[in-house]
Amino acid sequence: MAKKLSTQVVHAGEKRVKSHHALTTPIYQTSTYTFENTQDMVDFMEARLWGDEIEREEYGRYGNPTAAAVEAKLAQLDGGEAACLFSSGMAAVTTTLLSLLGAGSHIIYTNDSYRRTRQFITQFLSRYGVESTQVPMGDYAALEAAIQPNTKVILSESPTNPYLRVLDLEKLVAIAQKHGVKTVIDSTFATPINQRPLEFGVDFVVHSATKYLGGHNDLLAGVVIGSGYMVGAVRDLRGILGDVSDPQTAYLLLRGIKTLELRVQRQNDTAARIAHFLAQHPAVRRVYYPGLASHPDHTVAAAQMSGFGGVVSFELDTDFEGTGQFIDRLEIPYIGPSLGGVESLVEQVALVSYFDLSTEERMAIGISDGLVRLAVGIEAADDLLADLAQALDKSFNTETLFQAVNGSGKVSPMVLYRR
Repeated sequence: MAKKLSTQVVHAGEKRVKSHHALTTPIYQTSTYTFENTQDMVDFMEARLWGDEIEREEYGRYGNPTAAAVEAKLAQLDGGEAACLFSSGMAAVTTTLLSLLGAGSHIIYTNDSYRRTRQFITQFLSRYGVESTQVPMGDYAALEAAIQPNTKVILSESPTNPYLRVLDLEKLVAIAQKHGVKTVIDSTFATPINQRPLEFGVDFVVHSATKYLGGHNDLLAGVVIGSGYMVGAVRDLRGILGDVSDPQTAYLLLRGIKTLELRVQRQNDTAARIAHFLAQHPAVRRVYYPGLASHPDHTVAAAQMSGFGGVVSFELDTDFEGTGQFIDRLEIPYIGPSLGGVESLVEQVALVSYFDLSTEERMAIGISDGLVRLAVGIEAADDLLADLAQALDKSFNTETLFQAVNGSGKVSPMVLYRR
């Protein structure tokens, strides 16, 4: 009988009976695995040579039982045959791309992808003869037109950072399969709770497990999920490059995933309330959240996602300094460059990710000085709404703004949400 996600996050990928009858999967804190005798090693080597399923490990760079439990759990949650765990989300992305691309090949990526991913493509892969083309997010005609005879990969995030654009996965897969191109989707912002790209025919799903999967802002990890054959090639390269996750991190990640659905559902609900509140606030120029009808990809998101995520991006009607002052007045979220944990985090995007660019350069790529990204945690939604309201009141004299907009006095965040 197929299990629901809330059951799978707890039990999937873990053996029913564990070492010493422990309830939790142990931390196998070892770098080396021994063999009973020479014949035992011969049997292991022959099984590996012939591609047979192997229950044991040989050396820490190639695998660990604690990490293997995480991989099995995440493969099942995302609907894949196999998963490969890494030391960070970037390690998962870069190793996957290196396994798919070689000199003379071509990759297409969307313009709203993570900046470090774009830098890896344009500044590192280009050194080794890999060509690339950036296309606008959501322009499927441009995407198909960019495909060349040597195109091997189409890469995108969905939802993206920071504007939470959502790719139409059916359209993407139809275009890619028509031309024999592999697809890689970074689904970190969605998690398997809100979206499972493999179900649409995507070849590889990547997560920064540092974020929602770990969920407690206390680990770095990444994972790639897909078919057994294709993930196997990524795993082989990981064994060469060595970007493995350690067993302590794997244990923390395994523990974090058990509450994934509970946390994500709470973050979905809170983010939706905050997005609606901000969308009606006169000091906010625009809100970017796929759960809002005003979002350019709302229809797509509603069709292929079961929840819209815990990140809300919004533009304030102010300058660089004013945006910083608003953030400093917030009392609950911490200022920090991550997301997906139990604590809410907030950042001024122009400062955290694009401080090396001038205002003009940032505006040219769509990053305004007033752009704020709020990653909600699991705090009470009412408390977060009240905190946003007081920071906006102090920063923008919203009582005057409300009077100018609708002739009323100060309006509470609860009233704004219910209007």
